[in-house]
Amino acid sequence: MTRIGEVNSFPIHTFIVLVLIGFFARLSYSMARTPVLPLFAEALGATPAMIGMVVGISTVTGIFFKAPAGTLSDLYGRRTALLASAMIFGLMPFTYLLVYDYRLLMVIRFFHGFATAIYGPVAMAVIIDISGEHRGQWTATFSSISTIGGLISAPLGGGLLYLVGGLNPEPAAFRFIYLIVGVMGSISLLLVLAMWRYLPSEASPEPPTLWVVIDKFRRDMVAVFKDMQVLLTSSMEAVQNLTVGALEAFLPSYVISIAGLSSFHAGVIWGIQLVVLVLLRPLMGRISDIHGRKTLITWGMLLCANSFLLYPITHDFLALCALTLIFGAGEAMVTSSTAAMVAEQSRSRGYGTSMGVFGSLWDIGHASGPMVTGFLLGSLGYIPSFGIISAILILATILFQLFVRETRGCR
Repeated sequence: MTRIGEVNSFPIHTFIVLVLIGFFARLSYSMARTPVLPLFAEALGATPAMIGMVVGISTVTGIFFKAPAGTLSDLYGRRTALLASAMIFGLMPFTYLLVYDYRLLMVIRFFHGFATAIYGPVAMAVIIDISGEHRGQWTATFSSISTIGGLISAPLGGGLLYLVGGLNPEPAAFRFIYLIVGVMGSISLLLVLAMWRYLPSEASPEPPTLWVVIDKFRRDMVAVFKDMQVLLTSSMEAVQNLTVGALEAFLPSYVISIAGLSSFHAGVIWGIQLVVLVLLRPLMGRISDIHGRKTLITWGMLLCANSFLLYPITHDFLALCALTLIFGAGEAMVTSSTAAMVAEQSRSRGYGTSMGVFGSLWDIGHASGPMVTGFLLGSLGYIPSFGIISAILILATILFQLFVRETRGCR
């Protein structure tokens, strides 16, 4: 088996295995979320603020557990961590069949979030380990291909929900969708078990003691949080994810309640954003490898801020699709470059902890998006709420331009 340290000869088997596992994991996890989850919470009687909590709570898990997961994978090996995440992907979705109250739905979402909290930083650390100087290209390619699962999930979940439940589905229709979600998640678990020998495992023969783990985590965390370059760069994707989280939570309700379209239209609109990510991320990652990452991140943030601002004044289906194309292009520019830039800013440390902190900040933004937007919508409405969040993106972009330096020369 090709080991993760071999970067001159790219270990394509490891890459393909991770892509397959990531595809089915993302398909399952994303299908459980957009557009089905906020509509399920609404059908169970949740208010806009509570819908935001239901959608955002799973991301809160990642805020607290991604950094420890990354550190543990540095010490004990990536393979064990990947198995733990796959077990949650495969088993947790079946608990949605027991949901009869949105408060229980919130609890289940919190525990379901452990799947991505573990998988996200560990898989990204593996890709960075094996990709050498082409980090932007391979991290973006991995993210892009894995996103295909999410691309299929949005229209698939929305379309199935419409077929089963019509325009106003009852809770039973949602439980049928979550049964399918469980089947998809189980495939990722079976793939981990079937392809075990291709997964990287660089753990030491004698696993470290608990105190060694705690000490390494403490030292790595102190080093990361003293590095303002890493924190500001990671925060760019976190701030951009304010808009992603807000759209995941409230675009379905907006499309149906305000624009007068169906859950299928909501799934298609969100699917367009994922199509753009799949197509543009590898290209943008390669561009950032050659020409640098800072400019690409800046322009991506501006595209996201301006397109997000226009959503609440748009009602036409094709116009909403066009806005989503622009938003997805901006997201591809940001997300293709931030992880690689963080890795270059933290070369002297293990990538696991840095990717964990990066993922935690990402999750803070992702979780805050639906929660903040839910509270704003309760008192201000769509246009002022979306305007405030767009202003936050623009302010963050200005700070990034002023205080973050490019960490690599153009090649």
